[in-house]
Amino acid sequence: MSNFNRDYDAESERKEKVEELYRLSHINQTYDFVKRMREAYSSFDRVEMSIWECCELLNEVVDDSDPDLDEPQIQHLLQSAEAVRKDYPDQDWLHLTALIHDLGKVLLLPSFGGLPQWAVVGDTFPLGCAFDPSVVHYEHFKSNPDHSNPAYNTKLGVYKEGCGLENILMSWGHDDYMYLVAKQNKTTLPSAALFIIRYHSFYVLPLEAKMVKNPCYSKEGNRVEDVALDVEFLCSSYVKQGLRHQYDGSDTMLKSKPRQARKAAEEEVMILGISERIFINGWQQK
Repeated sequence: MSNFNRDYDAESERKEKVEELYRLSHINQTYDFVKRMREAYSSFDRVEMSIWECCELLNEVVDDSDPDLDEPQIQHLLQSAEAVRKDYPDQDWLHLTALIHDLGKVLLLPSFGGLPQWAVVGDTFPLGCAFDPSVVHYEHFKSNPDHSNPAYNTKLGVYKEGCGLENILMSWGHDDYMYLVAKQNKTTLPSAALFIIRYHSFYVLPLEAKMVKNPCYSKEGNRVEDVALDVEFLCSSYVKQGLRHQYDGSDTMLKSKPRQARKAAEEEVMILGISERIFINGWQQK
């Protein structure tokens, strides 16, 4: 079974950086901020690239919100997908979901907007209602404008009882962005995959709602070169075209893969039914 629990209290060199990230997140993630970000990142009209090219962009990205994972995100994606393949060998859609669940972290790169870590990574939480004390580093919410706003600081806030989790506005980050991308591109992945992508960082959500464990959060020590995941098959099964982003093309990391491997990777992208080409304001089919 994959290990998905984060230990926020463990002593480590990263602890202070992690807490500072959550302090900034809890102060700046407001209902109005998320509304603005969702609007700004929903045009779906920029550069195209394959899913593997997008994965390669994460070679230099480290998630500062994780207290015990300081490896490049591409390694995390491959390890997660391999761990899921081992645990759920017959669920190929879940293998793909694990591979792409964190691709939204490209928002950290200058070519994709260069958003600060607090606006891209970290545990997510509902906005538009009172902050839940169970959210990690809850004490920092006291400095959030919504905390003292009567429109947002009651139990229900702007919502009606029984409205459904899908209608709750979550803090902005890579989860919500990737969810919007997949949804906009009419993905053929099942609704369970979209749920995992959108809520895999919503750690206070009862475990039962996330399949008792988060299949997209693996810290197992599989070496990337040992991964047996058939990425090419997965992508050719679910993604018919390409993903699109608001990317300016300036990164040089894309040149790191041999042409033959890159060609196979581009063919692998047929997985989701989303495009195989990405754009930083989202992805859309031609």
